[in-house]
Amino acid sequence: MSELAADGIPVAVTCRVLELARQPYYRWLANPVTHAELVEAYRANALFDAHGDDPEFGYRFLADEAAEAGEVMAERTAWRICSDNGWFSAFGKKPRRGKGSKTGPPVGDDLVQRDFTATAANELWLADITEHRTLEGKL
Repeated sequence: MSELAADGIPVAVTCRVLELARQPYYRWLANPVTHAELVEAYRANALFDAHGDDPEFGYRFLADEAAEAGEVMAERTAWRICSDNGWFSAFGKKPRRGKGSKTGPPVGDDLVQRDFTATAANELWLADITEHRTLEGKL
């Protein structure tokens, strides 16, 4: 927006067009990056470097490596930063299969002992008795 203001377009007009309030813009202009954001960026860089060196380790080890590099943080902070950026151990947990899916009915024994082998042509026929619902009834 400062480029637009340099071109003679008022900040109030620019904020109204972009649907931004003026006060937060001026607050950001006075201090664009907060100290907490800067500290978190340094911590994320230290964790990323440690993760690049040893991708098989989890956030606890990465927090220790970052502390050795000079960025001390709690394990919970390391977990949050790693989780937000998708940095996980290469040896993570296996995904749970079938989570949320219902199992089908159990398969019963073949009491009829179906034998579908024919020795000659037109000796054995197989039919499908599946019903299909339509607006006029079942087919």
